[in-house]
Amino acid sequence: MTATQPDEIALTMDPRDDDPQETAEWLEALEGVLGNVGPARAHYLIERQIAHARLRGQLQPHSCGTPYVNTITVDQQPRMPGDREIERRIRAYTRWNAMAMVVRAAKTSNVGGHIASFASAATLYDVGFNHFWRAPTADHGGDLVFVQGHVAPGIYARAFLLV
Repeated sequence: MTATQPDEIALTMDPRDDDPQETAEWLEALEGVLGNVGPARAHYLIERQIAHARLRGQLQPHSCGTPYVNTITVDQQPRMPGDREIERRIRAYTRWNAMAMVVRAAKTSNVGGHIASFASAATLYDVGFNHFWRAPTADHGGDLVFVQGHVAPGIYARAFLLV
């Protein structure tokens, strides 16, 4: 990991900043810690500064993300495996089948599920089924996937397509 150059820091200045020179110095120091010691130390120092400010009565709102937000830069992201176009078409057929199942079930009962719930989560389930979740093998016990009840028609519709 290379440290950000001072010129790059200057490009990220906030127009609301009333002391850009001081901000640049703080950011440059942070880049030094990141480049020489690592993100864990930088995180520790930032947390200590926030705690110190709060002890001194500076109870300013603080927003932060988890360590899982934006931790992989775009150039470090691997290419998504598989054929995205085929997967998109399978997802479209699955949504259609799920909708047909719900409409058919609704004609004779109040059972069926919420098609909008599945439609909004279809991509998440699809990526999980295609690229992450595994069946049991000799070396792996398999993944246990909990399916939220209202999306069950979509899961059944997908299974029906793959039979």
